[in-house]
Amino acid sequence: MVKAIVGANWGDEGKGKITDLLAEKSDVVIRFQGGANAGHTIICEYGRFALHQLPSGVFFPHTTNIIGTGVALDVDKFLSELRQLEEGGVPAPHILVDQRTQLLMPYHVLQDTYEEERLAGQAFGSTKSGIAPFYSDKYAKIGIQIADLFNEAALMERLEHICTLKNVLWVHLYHKEPLDPKALFDSLMAQREAIAPYVGDTVAVIHKALKEGKTVLLEGQLGSMKDPDHGIYPFVTSSHTLAGYGCVGGGVPPTAFSDVICVSKAYSSSVGAPTEPFVTELFGAEGDELRRRGGDKGEFGATTGRPRRVGWYDAVASRYGCMVQGATEVALTAIDCLGYLDEIKVCVGYDIDGTVTREFPVSARLGRAKAVYETLPGWKCDIRGITAFDRLPKEARDYVRFIEKEIGVPIKIVSTGPKRHEIIDLH
Repeated sequence: MVKAIVGANWGDEGKGKITDLLAEKSDVVIRFQGGANAGHTIICEYGRFALHQLPSGVFFPHTTNIIGTGVALDVDKFLSELRQLEEGGVPAPHILVDQRTQLLMPYHVLQDTYEEERLAGQAFGSTKSGIAPFYSDKYAKIGIQIADLFNEAALMERLEHICTLKNVLWVHLYHKEPLDPKALFDSLMAQREAIAPYVGDTVAVIHKALKEGKTVLLEGQLGSMKDPDHGIYPFVTSSHTLAGYGCVGGGVPPTAFSDVICVSKAYSSSVGAPTEPFVTELFGAEGDELRRRGGDKGEFGATTGRPRRVGWYDAVASRYGCMVQGATEVALTAIDCLGYLDEIKVCVGYDIDGTVTREFPVSARLGRAKAVYETLPGWKCDIRGITAFDRLPKEARDYVRFIEKEIGVPIKIVSTGPKRHEIIDLH
């Protein structure tokens, strides 16, 4: 049985907490796409951790945690996170990295940084984690798989070929010092020794687990709006953020899926560039207050520390996001952050050139959209940690049910705080 946990919106919805929660009763947790350009924050009995490479099941000794072939693996950050777990008193997790997973290289980070510098005011707001160059190289067939580290002659030849291509850009476009293939080779040899104990054939492990009737969680990064095919292109990431990609990047068969759990925050947030369309954005003091009260420690990126853009809940975007994910249920998070408001708005439609629509538009039209709101009363009290739906104030219950009706997918989990068991289970 496979359950996918994915984002309905722009990312930052709280997928890490939901994965951590469900991992308690699961056997395998798989990261199937993305890299260290986004983080999942977990608060558990060991403390507070921001995971960028490790799956969010690492706090349970009974889980097998897998990094699939769709991930951009930054070995140094992977090892650093393992050390952080050890220093935090977390028992050594059971981790497997697929032998076909590709490595994020130092030149990917450099290229990402150089290109954002070159674009200047037209930059995409990249985290400069090397993600776009990594996936570009992967599909140009000049990526490096972990398995390549164990064939030294072929690896050196490959690095020389890659550097020949990259150095044209480095020298003539970016006006930087050229790459040295031998230095890259030596660095990879050091990483090989460190990563070798974790490398294996994860596809075989996953299929064996499924034959034995075990529960497998697919953990997605970012959300529907950031998918390069179905999101707000070009303001997207470079890996596919949809549950369906778990079959490719996670190595699970599509016939094994039982649930797609779409995580959606009770208001909107995005860490994207200022030029990115964001229909319900709040500005000034109103936006600053929600940003300060939002999330676990305010709305700031877990990877970059950048202040996130915030706004009212966008039911148009969420309905579309759930649809392209194939959501069977929704986990609504961070509702506890809204208890200070007298009134709460929900975007139920877009006005585009004088015509109101409930359908999410293509990017070329999204920039012209103006939000059409319905206003609901706030509950004006602290609901953090409530674990029974009937203990919520009526206004909070009505807010959940209003969103559920708008997006057309049942809300089965309501998160009332950042800790693992600060949830209402409506299954």
